[in-house]
Amino acid sequence: MTRGQIASRVTSVAAGALLAIAVCAMPAGAAIASPASGLRTAAQLAGSGARPAGCAANTGPGIAHCYLATAPASAGAAAALAKNCTANAQDGWSPCNLRSAYKLTSLSSSHGKGQTVAVIDAYDDPDAASDLATYRSNFGLPACTTANGCFKKVNQDGLHGDYPTGDMGWGQEISIDLDMVSAICPKCHILLVEANSNGFGDLFTAEQEAITLGAHVVSNSWGSSEFAGETDYDSTLDTPGVAITVSSGDGAYQGGVQYPSASPYVTSVGGTELTPASNPRSWIEKTWVTAGSSPPTQGSGSGCSVYEAKPAWQADAGCNNRTTADVSAVAADVLGYDSYESGGGGWYFFFGTSVASPITAAVYGLAGNASSQSVAPASLAYANTSHLYDITEGLATGTCSPTYLCKAVKGYDGPTGLGTPKGIGAY
Repeated sequence: MTRGQIASRVTSVAAGALLAIAVCAMPAGAAIASPASGLRTAAQLAGSGARPAGCAANTGPGIAHCYLATAPASAGAAAALAKNCTANAQDGWSPCNLRSAYKLTSLSSSHGKGQTVAVIDAYDDPDAASDLATYRSNFGLPACTTANGCFKKVNQDGLHGDYPTGDMGWGQEISIDLDMVSAICPKCHILLVEANSNGFGDLFTAEQEAITLGAHVVSNSWGSSEFAGETDYDSTLDTPGVAITVSSGDGAYQGGVQYPSASPYVTSVGGTELTPASNPRSWIEKTWVTAGSSPPTQGSGSGCSVYEAKPAWQADAGCNNRTTADVSAVAADVLGYDSYESGGGGWYFFFGTSVASPITAAVYGLAGNASSQSVAPASLAYANTSHLYDITEGLATGTCSPTYLCKAVKGYDGPTGLGTPKGIGAY
């Protein structure tokens, strides 16, 4: 499909995944207390002002929304996390916490040089560069700026300047995308491509531009419910040598499979919750889902595609078509910085598979294997499951048949896929 065809194509989509307030998992602390003591309930989050991001609202035909919710955090928490790798339960996840959870501590300091991770989002965040600088400086990460060649921001035509209209909701999405790539792969270069709108035509044009500009990995934290004709877009994503990650959605199983997460040419990324523990790994990880709320609930998106054929490397028996997700990463309680917000913004807790997609993209950046692959990089995970933490706890709400489509089980399941990173061997 050409850019002109993509830009002009308008398709009908089902209603977008419904969003609610996310429940948070307890971040790492200097001492491990009873797990329940550090958890924030949905009611507590609501009381502190947690809300779906402005880009998360339901959208119409051919229009994408992001998979993100936020709650205010404190500068004090960010400063405390910057000093060491431990934290109070309420302070949120730091880069050091994330690397520890996924066996990436030494790899993050030694790998990623020469790799470019692209982030595709809609509209403009005029504070993207300065917010990125604040996040990286706070956590002692090397500077990533336009001046030193690490950070590049362009419009969907690949040009500096003449950026789209600013949007605060999408600005939050841009912030957490850039922060998560930085947290996992600080030596990676970052390319931000801003689409003119959240229409699929503009977003897929931006996708193509990122690949044209040499991205090795591309992260997408947006999508919509599946729709007839979605397979026409798959040719844009069929890019051997480039790893493409896509959030699986935040509507849990009940929200339905999302596109482009359902494309067989991408790595579909679900969400989890982390809690520190006194076990050999030092963490407990389970499916991310909002607890104690009536439908619609929010959690890691999963299910059996209506339109996409099953790729050869996927073998679960309960879905004849493409199943989502492939892998997963934490999607709750992650700390990030965004100043392009009414009232000046600042530090936030971020929730949603919008967090998990750029984390996974950055792991691909650490691995540096995408350019050598002739098939979808997601297939690597299916051939290297020993390099993943198998998530076996957590029901992503409701009931389904077969149950693995909505419930974490041993081996493959819909909400968490094959599991979360255990180093870079599956990427």
